Amino acid sequence: MDRETYESQKPFAGEKVPSMNRRMVGHDYQARQMYMITMVTEGRRPLLATVQGKSDGAAGTPDAPRAVPTELGARVEQCWREISVRYPQIALLGFQLMPDHFHGILFVKEHIEKPMGKVLLGFKQGCNKAFRELVLGEPARPGGPGAPFVPGVPASPSVPAGPSVPAVPAGPGAPFAPFGPAVPASPSGLAVPSVAVIQQQTKRGASDRRHGLLFAPGFNDKLLLRAGQLDVWRRYLADNPRRLLMKREHPNLFRVQRGLVVGGQSFSAIGNRFLLERPVRLQVQCSRRLTPAEIEGVVQHFLAAAAQGAVLVSPSISPGEKAVMRAAFDQGFPLIYLQENGFTDLAKPGGQRMEACARGQLLILAPWEHHNERMVIRRDQCLSLNEMAQMICSFH
Repeated sequence: MDRETYESQKPFAGEKVPSMNRRMVGHDYQARQMYMITMVTEGRRPLLATVQGKSDGAAGTPDAPRAVPTELGARVEQCWREISVRYPQIALLGFQLMPDHFHGILFVKEHIEKPMGKVLLGFKQGCNKAFRELVLGEPARPGGPGAPFVPGVPASPSVPAGPSVPAVPAGPGAPFAPFGPAVPASPSGLAVPSVAVIQQQTKRGASDRRHGLLFAPGFNDKLLLRAGQLDVWRRYLADNPRRLLMKREHPNLFRVQRGLVVGGQSFSAIGNRFLLERPVRLQVQCSRRLTPAEIEGVVQHFLAAAAQGAVLVSPSISPGEKAVMRAAFDQGFPLIYLQENGFTDLAKPGGQRMEACARGQLLILAPWEHHNERMVIRRDQCLSLNEMAQMICSFH
């Protein structure tokens, strides 16, 4: 039974709080499996790396997007490398440091004696040791500079520090290397934060952490379940610095806005909110009974309107609506999407939608709260979204 089926059938005591850190119910976390792991720092403190360059910087140039590790970040990567030393059954396939989080890809090649959560607990303990030494000023303890303590597993010899962070090629299709060469500091003079800077960043409350110390409690895991998913993960990791630079260069386009009221309806929004002020907004609504030939005629009709300056508005549910919105998106016309699932506070558009937001081409509106479960949209929700699209096109 998968996670969604189980959670839809299981009676929970009280309200189920949305969480990105829930484990998959019924999954064997000691079995052969690939995972993408994400951990965030306590309080989202930017302790691990600085992201430098420009979002459109070409690979191999000083402006190429890249993450440069802090001293603490380099120790975190060292602890990550030591996982495969302590557990030969686990291969490390990718790693990307960011200022306040990291992503890593693990391959459990064969059954392991401890579940994945225990393995990652040992990793966290090693990272906490580095945090205590570098930030809190506590003396180093035996066991190597980054050796995590794992109950029942003797400390390994110190593992030589490798290159501090993977080189990050620009663009989502760039080749990926799990651990590339070290990335030099930018010629712009932006320095990697020193331990003193890290101490300043964590001065308030650094010595009385109630939870995970360096990292917040828990972790997010994604299981590899489909062919081609590993390549998607690798491209995502490699593209993380560029995506963060895009958010920094266009903060107003990527900030989640709550309580955006349009025609009496409240939305959460990401993207170019000025599209709501465009004088011509056309609803795209197509019957599911349209033939392929009829859909093509509708596509051409709306593309002609968009070429004249109209903003197309739709939840993009039926095949005809999807065809229209995809064709308009590909040609760079402005669009307003309505979607059933809302946004987390740190949400950002995925894939090509992020590029479109940066161009000011796209506005995404969500009338309801965010949920983690994958749900099939209900008929009443489809009708409501279409009514909202009509309202957006008619209000003044």
